[in-house]
Amino acid sequence: MDESAKRTTVVIPTYNERENIERIIPAVLAQEDRLSVLVVDDSSPDGTSEVVAQMAAREPRVQLLRRPQRAGIGPAYIAGFTHALRSKPDYIVQMDADFSHPVKDISRFLSEMPGYDIISGSRYLTGITVVNWSWDRLLISYFGNRYARRVTGLPISDLTSGFKCWRRETLERIALEQVRSNGYAFQIEMTYRAWHLGHRIKELPFIFLDRTHGDSKMNKAIAVEALWTVWWLRLMHLLGRL
Repeated sequence: MDESAKRTTVVIPTYNERENIERIIPAVLAQEDRLSVLVVDDSSPDGTSEVVAQMAAREPRVQLLRRPQRAGIGPAYIAGFTHALRSKPDYIVQMDADFSHPVKDISRFLSEMPGYDIISGSRYLTGITVVNWSWDRLLISYFGNRYARRVTGLPISDLTSGFKCWRRETLERIALEQVRSNGYAFQIEMTYRAWHLGHRIKELPFIFLDRTHGDSKMNKAIAVEALWTVWWLRLMHLLGRL
């Protein structure tokens, strides 16, 4: 079967993304006929969920999962993955709502899935492909990834990438209820767990464009969590608890 014809659910977590979500959903659906979108909204006060609900009422390929309060991107993705897995799609794509992950690359990711279990977008595979970040944010991300790679041993250039395509069976093998990380650390932990289960990962470069609408969810607590989580992952693996 043509990879583009396989059923794919795109999971998009949101918090105060009203301006972006009403544009990105139609853009995603326009890429492939077999794509559907699941928005996981943490009760955004700006009315994001109301916008998605209106779109879902008109378009059967759009679903909304409302969560009672803001709890971070990690728990949002776990809730989204768990919900999406119930409908047994062939693939699940994870991406941000702010257009920092190019919608047009979804088809490219799907075309590369044969022979792999995860396609992971990378901002650092062929140099630095990040646009409109401040130097301090770029340096923290770049060297943070090098640090995480050294500690975990993962052969991945961009461990904190939130742009991925997962084979359904891969997510089913990961004990999602045991994933404890949030923010950047969530991306690292999911990749680490999949890699140690023997799943095949391929990185593809993409151009990361910083958001033009809404506010970034990045903060110091998220960065600090990533610093200690890599050591926790390594310890848990050595103890045989992952």
